[in-house]
Amino acid sequence: MLLNVHSYYSLRYGTLGLEELIGALLAGGHDTAVLTDINNSSGSLDFLRRGQEAGLHILGGMEFRNGDGLLYIGIARNVEGFRELNEFRTRFNKEGRPLPERPLELNNAFIVYPYGALDKAVLKDNEYIGVRPSELNILRRHATGHLERYVILAPVTFGAGDYKFHCQLRAIDHNLLYSQLEPHMVAGKEEVLLPKAKLLELYRDFPELIRNTRKLLGQCSFDFDFKTHKNKATFTGNRYNDRQLLYKYTLDGFAGRYGKDKIARERIDRELEIIEKLNFSSYFLITDDICRYARSRDFHYVGRGSGANSAVAYCLGITDVDPIALHLPFERFLNPKRQSPPDFDIDFAWNERDELYDYIFNRYQTGHTALMGTMSTFRGPSILRELGKVYGLPKAEIDRLVHEPEHMLNKNEVTETILSVYNRMADFPNQRSIHASGVLISEQPLAYYSAMDYPPKGLPTMQFDMYVAEDIGFEKFDILSQRGIGHIKDCREIVRQNKGEVIRTDNPKRFFEDPKIAEQLRSANTIGCFYIESPAMRQLLTKLRCDDYLTLVAASSIIRPGVASSGMMAEYIKRHHDPQSVSYLHPVFRQELEETYGVMVYQEDVMKIANAYGGLDMADADVLRRMMSGKYRSKEHLIEIEGKFFDNCRQQGYDERISREIWRQMESFAGYSFNKAHSASFAVESYQSLYLKTYYPKEFMVAVLNNYGGFYNRKVYVNEARLAGAKVSLPCVNKSVFNTTIYGEDIFLGFDCLQNLEGKLAQLIPEERQRHGAYTGLENFMLRTGASLEQLIILIRIGALRFTGTGKKELLWEAHLLLGTDKKRNNGPALFEGMSRKPVLPKLESSVVEDLYDELELIGFPVSGSLFDLARSGYRGDTLACDLLSREGQTVRMVGDFVAEKQVRTRRGELMKFGTFLDERGLFFDTVHFPPSLKRYPLNGNGLYLLEGRVVVEFGCASLEIAKCGKMPLKGDPRSE
Repeated sequence: MLLNVHSYYSLRYGTLGLEELIGALLAGGHDTAVLTDINNSSGSLDFLRRGQEAGLHILGGMEFRNGDGLLYIGIARNVEGFRELNEFRTRFNKEGRPLPERPLELNNAFIVYPYGALDKAVLKDNEYIGVRPSELNILRRHATGHLERYVILAPVTFGAGDYKFHCQLRAIDHNLLYSQLEPHMVAGKEEVLLPKAKLLELYRDFPELIRNTRKLLGQCSFDFDFKTHKNKATFTGNRYNDRQLLYKYTLDGFAGRYGKDKIARERIDRELEIIEKLNFSSYFLITDDICRYARSRDFHYVGRGSGANSAVAYCLGITDVDPIALHLPFERFLNPKRQSPPDFDIDFAWNERDELYDYIFNRYQTGHTALMGTMSTFRGPSILRELGKVYGLPKAEIDRLVHEPEHMLNKNEVTETILSVYNRMADFPNQRSIHASGVLISEQPLAYYSAMDYPPKGLPTMQFDMYVAEDIGFEKFDILSQRGIGHIKDCREIVRQNKGEVIRTDNPKRFFEDPKIAEQLRSANTIGCFYIESPAMRQLLTKLRCDDYLTLVAASSIIRPGVASSGMMAEYIKRHHDPQSVSYLHPVFRQELEETYGVMVYQEDVMKIANAYGGLDMADADVLRRMMSGKYRSKEHLIEIEGKFFDNCRQQGYDERISREIWRQMESFAGYSFNKAHSASFAVESYQSLYLKTYYPKEFMVAVLNNYGGFYNRKVYVNEARLAGAKVSLPCVNKSVFNTTIYGEDIFLGFDCLQNLEGKLAQLIPEERQRHGAYTGLENFMLRTGASLEQLIILIRIGALRFTGTGKKELLWEAHLLLGTDKKRNNGPALFEGMSRKPVLPKLESSVVEDLYDELELIGFPVSGSLFDLARSGYRGDTLACDLLSREGQTVRMVGDFVAEKQVRTRRGELMKFGTFLDERGLFFDTVHFPPSLKRYPLNGNGLYLLEGRVVVEFGCASLEIAKCGKMPLKGDPRSE
């Protein structure tokens, strides 16, 4: 009898989760309900699935509103009606128009209007008027004639006791104080889920309404097949041609990847058989099509994730990871017993992904292609801040509530109200957004599954998330973006322009055997290289003395927080340096995990042990891995496979105690282990970056700067370019372009690095120079660019007009005399042409310190010097970074320019930090700040620090355990004197 049920997907309106609703329906004796969330169908299919499992008759619908105004409620007769409702909502989302007072023709949906909205005489056959319990007396007084067009309308918006919570959500939605809410902004207090018996009792005097409602609901059904794949069924038009085309493309690539390798061919044939059996040929071919387009546009990309477990994907060129060489099981990606669909992760350059989207959305049918949605939720401090605003707390009080929750001043009625609802709001849906990378390409129109939003990007976006997509049978295509890809592609072009060399980074296997790259890796000279430049990763590379691909693959996995915090990273390093001392729990561990010294580093390792020791086939082993890592819902299936595992162990005569310990280790490792194929993909991209850094370090750093860095800020990459032998110069109007450029050994920073310089002017300066030649002087520059006085001052202060040979202060005087106090040039070219001679100025003093402060202000760091040049003291400590290994165990003093910090909590919850600094020569060193010293001597961000501590060396990696530290005073800023 419930035609109008809201869940918490009626964002900032409904308060009930899907499971809560189902529980309330069952408790209230209801067997039928229509989920009609406001202007969306985010939860419809998930609610249908859960409701069916609970034995309920769930129907699809949607409530349509313009702002707070309820227009009508749509109820789908069937799946076609659900599609019509979604298409209707999608159309108006796309056009950005308000909804009409009456909907367009909907042949397979019922429309229910609120009482009083329409005269019953104008209703169409599929239209009704809903009457709320509070409106029955009005109906009794005014209804004339028959009531066949009236139905029960008992909206459900919140649970008992949740009305205040509903109002808090409405205040957040309207960005108002709780006290400023008006009646039309909130639901009526009666919109709770009434028991069916009580609801019928309310309408006992109107049996016609009860009959009409039952009749309406009796005409509706919502049959949905959750088991079939929903992706585009074929690539070519039929499955046979798909199979033939995939076979042809795979064998075309096989020759280049494997030659005539018989073992590889057997693996390929087995994979193709599984792919066809599970009907995934189209999925492979569409992914291949996207990659072929990228190659045709010379876009660099990296295929990673579990897809790299596929030798077919390797032959197609979707990935550059050889799964046979790495012993990667195909079943980790695709197997007959895996219930959840696989997906490929393809990384593209951050500034090329939009073109890939354009290709995909133009290549595949409109209405069948959309971005994956995601649901952002209320969490953590955002809850306190939102509620704090609702209750009018000043920012300082909200900050105190967030950062000092136990503070005595937080103990008052308002903050207690806020804290009382905190747990209720945690992970509560807040707003729909776009998934970081997912794309859906469907066989049926996507409106069969949900309505679509049109965010600012302008591409249709599903209203549900990846978890719902997985449940209903979609395999998404992950089209990701990252700056590391941009480094690689741009560097190749910069090398071509600067050195005339055409270089390639494909076929990365050749890099694995290069001794120069190996040395670069072993010395952790990896700044700017994807995934291996962070302080923690560089320390790990040093400790492992990593100089080969397989070790780097392992490093990419054991660096992850779960492995590191479990102690397995330290154990792996220890075993790596002394493999002879390794004691294997069972001979199977030596057989399967000798490469990782008996440590389960990867998800695939769990599968290997489950297969080789526990006798499970690889398909069951993958299911077990997913269960253990919490990615599989069926507890019954886990119990079944666990029983099979131990039965097999007993049949083999294994010691029960050892079997239990192995099961415990698998269960423990599965929760935090990393996909080896993923690690291998990361390592391939790291090697491609490392190749460029090894042989073309200057051009590589220019590429890093032009892709706006990686782990560090620009200062670090400029320093790295200097260490590589480049001369780095400040922007110059006659040399620089918008971004950083290189001429031979000389690097000129671009205008994009200047804070507060207008983007249009930054683009115009090099364009005008290219059209009409070099600028000849200040007047010529002003005439040709029309730069305002404010913008001209920025360029003069950074030295961008130093080619004139005139000092900065003289140029500033000249600019002010030419433009006066006007911020824009108003007098045109005649102003300059009329000036026959420059004014005679007295000699003006300048200083290096003044220049460095200008650079700090305008760029964020000194370029023509370093922060050390601004230190008031000439003291530089008694040790440099290069000497730390020889000072092990000694207490030393060092002076460092702060680069980065990482904060962690100890097991006791105390704060400690790891710091990274540059010494006077521009070399890195690392510091450890334990809680006691950190409390007394905190790190306070950027600056020059004097650091005192003991040198600790672990597996050849030195760091400084800080006893004392503090910022060193800098010379005064002469500009303010």
